[in-house]
Amino acid sequence: MKNWSGNVTFAANRLVEPRTVADIKAAVIAGKSVRALGSAHSFNQIAASDDVMISFEHFPRDIAIDQVSKQVRTAAGVRYGELAIALHAAGLALPNMGSLPHITVVGATSTGTHGSGITNQNLSAAILSIELITANGDELTITGDELDKARVALGALGIIHHVTLQAVDTFDVSQTIYLDLPFESLLLDFDAVMGSGYSVSAFLVWDEKVVDQIWVKSRVDRDTLPGSDLFGAQRASVKFHPLEVGSTDSATEQLGSIGPWHERLPHFKLDFTPSFGDELQSEYFVARKDAAAALRAVYALRAQIQPLLLVTELRTIAADENWLSEAYRRESLAIHFTWKPDLDGVTTFLPTLEAALARFSARPHWGKLFTASSFNFAALYPRFQEWLDFRAGIDPDRKFINEQLASWGI
Repeated sequence: MKNWSGNVTFAANRLVEPRTVADIKAAVIAGKSVRALGSAHSFNQIAASDDVMISFEHFPRDIAIDQVSKQVRTAAGVRYGELAIALHAAGLALPNMGSLPHITVVGATSTGTHGSGITNQNLSAAILSIELITANGDELTITGDELDKARVALGALGIIHHVTLQAVDTFDVSQTIYLDLPFESLLLDFDAVMGSGYSVSAFLVWDEKVVDQIWVKSRVDRDTLPGSDLFGAQRASVKFHPLEVGSTDSATEQLGSIGPWHERLPHFKLDFTPSFGDELQSEYFVARKDAAAALRAVYALRAQIQPLLLVTELRTIAADENWLSEAYRRESLAIHFTWKPDLDGVTTFLPTLEAALARFSARPHWGKLFTASSFNFAALYPRFQEWLDFRAGIDPDRKFINEQLASWGI
């Protein structure tokens, strides 16, 4: 088995595809080392196991919605796009979505995956409870104050089979694209540009002093819909894909048309290949207050970046209290790199990029490519040692720890 982009090959001794919680228990008890596989959208070895790998491909896709409490309990293996359709039909919505509706809810939240928006926290913030199987086959439900330790836990506590999320009333979104924003305008008015809609993404390739595209997703019940000009960028009159080589058929509707939240907040449609496919990805989170300085530091490396790059995306994430969240207690800018499938070239360059971002205490996305030796996670995450103690209390024999997690000091 390979991951989504094909850069990681999984070589577990046994692949288990459970159909019941009892099947999960049996696999966990029998395995020496056990990891769960979501949509395989990670770009490193976070999901790898040298013994048992659990895939939820055939696990029941149950979704139970409580319209009174506006809560939804959903199974591992359910993709965000599938959950969104069910919620919208019930008159509900998620507060935000990532750029891809294809990723699983459990896999995405476990690694701190996010959408964008000055006031929007990462996707894991919506979790109200987590149901998992521990190393000895026991069932454990995590709720309340313990959730801060468990929402982003990298699969290191056990095998999650269900989560419950807080939903909100459904809402409509209008998506408008703006072209050729002067780079200096972004740096001078960063919060205003990135706060010009409910969810805003900026795309650039660092080849000129412009931000190529600004995707503004506006809530029609709250936001002032944008006009023809955005800080010097001009409104697009045709549909765009984030990548110059990408087909606009796969992109969600634009040109100011109004539609349901789940058909505008992601960049791509559920029934199309997401993004580009043949690519690698890295992402780094810095404090939003450091956005201008961090982006200037990246811009200084553009001659090295450009030959490897497909596109860079900039997004903002509100701070949260989840101990291993990349936005833990920090209003954040995420600098995302979609690379060409040149694994040697990208991994050779990453230490240079990471060194340039080190003075901003950059935190890498747990599910993307980065150089483990570039980061001191105990310094980057104030509760890291406490989280290690919490994890050890649940899995003292390290059944759910693989080589990738161990390389991060877990």
